Amino acid sequence: MPECEVCFRHCKLEEGQKGLCESRICKDGVVQAANYGRITSMALDPIEKKPLRRFYPGAKILSIGSYGCNLRCPFCQNHEISWGPEAKKAARQAEYVSPREITRTAEFYQKEGNIGVAFTYNEPLTGYEFVRDTARLVKKKGMVNVLVTNGTAQLSVLQELAPYIDAMNIDLKGFTERYYKEILGGNLGMVKDFITQAVKVCHVELTTLIIPGENDSEEEMRSLTEFVASLENEKGETIGEDIPLHISRFFPQFHMTDRAATDVEQIYRLAEVAGERLKYVYTGNC
Repeated sequence: MPECEVCFRHCKLEEGQKGLCESRICKDGVVQAANYGRITSMALDPIEKKPLRRFYPGAKILSIGSYGCNLRCPFCQNHEISWGPEAKKAARQAEYVSPREITRTAEFYQKEGNIGVAFTYNEPLTGYEFVRDTARLVKKKGMVNVLVTNGTAQLSVLQELAPYIDAMNIDLKGFTERYYKEILGGNLGMVKDFITQAVKVCHVELTTLIIPGENDSEEEMRSLTEFVASLENEKGETIGEDIPLHISRFFPQFHMTDRAATDVEQIYRLAEVAGERLKYVYTGNC
């Protein structure tokens, strides 16, 4: 039975069956991207919205999204296109836009300050083939490519995209196996490996959304920033303290409405803790 090789799940799929991400399908005996070119969202965003604070600050970027995700975050901010009943509806309504059309649109908006394309909103790596094909064309036109991802993918996927990606914002959603497995349905080890290699190939910034009672302790933040501070570039030089970390405030939504928004003072305190090891720490949603 064909097996998907994008993430740790290794979904085994029968003909016509989709993986948990709802965006990869077995067709003609081959697992491929069912969401290839199927665009649900497109906007010209400030680069800071990705969030990227130390990559072309003040610029704009054409942001596109498809549908599907390989995590099951109960607080998902983009659940309408990522997972659940609404995402399935969005998948049916998504319109096909070719890599060439995306590239032409990015060129058109250069006059408004656009510097390239950001693959974002849903989890772009579940349809990495479209990211690869589009990013290659965008690169040829002298523009940049940005990836906003949960980092839950095999290193082979990263290696295929690496020649074309200029910057990433990667969600490092917490720093315990329990949190990743029980709350997100994910795999912390895979994300750590992805981040470790990503910083060797492009500019990387990280984002951690602080959920009350889940990943909000100073101890966990110290463990997280110790890992980040130890990261090395392709030359083996330690560069971790220069990697920006965005610490964001949670608001109750989707399937997680059983707790209040994160206390603003807690966000600021955790930012202070992160600042013990990292130079660039930013707070969000405060």
